[in-house]
Amino acid sequence: MSTLTAPGTSARPVAVEISGTTPIHQIVAFGAMVTLLVLAPFVVYPVFLMKALCFALFACAFNLLVGYVGLLSFGHAAFLGCAGYASAHAAKVWGFAPESAIVFGTLVAAALGVVIGALTIRSRGIYFANITLAFAQMIFFFSLQAKFTGGEDGIQAVPRGTMFGVLDLRQTYTMYFVVLVVFLLGFLVVYRSIHSPFGQVLKAIRENEPRATSLGYQAERYKLIAFVLSATLAGTAGATKALVFQLASLTDVHWTMSGEVVLMTLLGGMGTVFGPVVGAFLVISLEHYLAQIGSWLTIVQGTIFIVCVLTFRRGVIGELGRLLKKPL
Repeated sequence: MSTLTAPGTSARPVAVEISGTTPIHQIVAFGAMVTLLVLAPFVVYPVFLMKALCFALFACAFNLLVGYVGLLSFGHAAFLGCAGYASAHAAKVWGFAPESAIVFGTLVAAALGVVIGALTIRSRGIYFANITLAFAQMIFFFSLQAKFTGGEDGIQAVPRGTMFGVLDLRQTYTMYFVVLVVFLLGFLVVYRSIHSPFGQVLKAIRENEPRATSLGYQAERYKLIAFVLSATLAGTAGATKALVFQLASLTDVHWTMSGEVVLMTLLGGMGTVFGPVVGAFLVISLEHYLAQIGSWLTIVQGTIFIVCVLTFRRGVIGELGRLLKKPL
């Protein structure tokens, strides 16, 4: 067990301690999640599960920023959508293999994250949220006007292809398990990030940025790295989603998508490890099973958002962790 200290100082804790071992209850929870996700496609419609997994990774990426750094972005749909367009264009027009298309889409999102993050990271609170929303709207209108995006029609009939020359992604179950592996890798990246010295500095900045700065940590640099990492993982989710549905459209860059990921994170539990996953599955389930009510679905989602804010702010997993008195 060691404590987070300022550079060049001796044992002066910033905010939290770094544990050298993973809590057993989190290992059990992760094992249970993996087991359920491996068995799920034999019981539940695989395409529905793939959509939920893509959004679960998107929510985990968003939670890294808002839950552990305290930066509320209203423009994360820009990274999801632009990576989807890049991946779809690379696969359909340039003939990239699926793994290369996903990597290309991820890199595009990362590059966009560097640009937007560098321009917005000095802002705070509602100013940061509004600036990220403004950039996202710029990406939306660019996607609407650019020729290679297909405008309102999007990029359709994106070929799934064969991954690594072996895995035929046209087979639904093969595609599902590839998506599952992508999600688990992204989930573990987030988990490792928040349970590392880097993650503890992020939490210290969230709790008391002036104090962390006074101890020698360059808060803006850490926040920029977290922003770019969040954008990169959101891009991975978007690139994978484009191959799953063989489509990249304006839906993924619309501001409502940024609102949905906020709802997923709050519903599942902001600042928790497994909360965004649960929140994503709950929201996607609502959209799937209540699709017949049409525009009333937005009212249902808004009601759920209000109930979350007023009654259980910790979210589903946050409240469960409080009852068990163990962080999840």
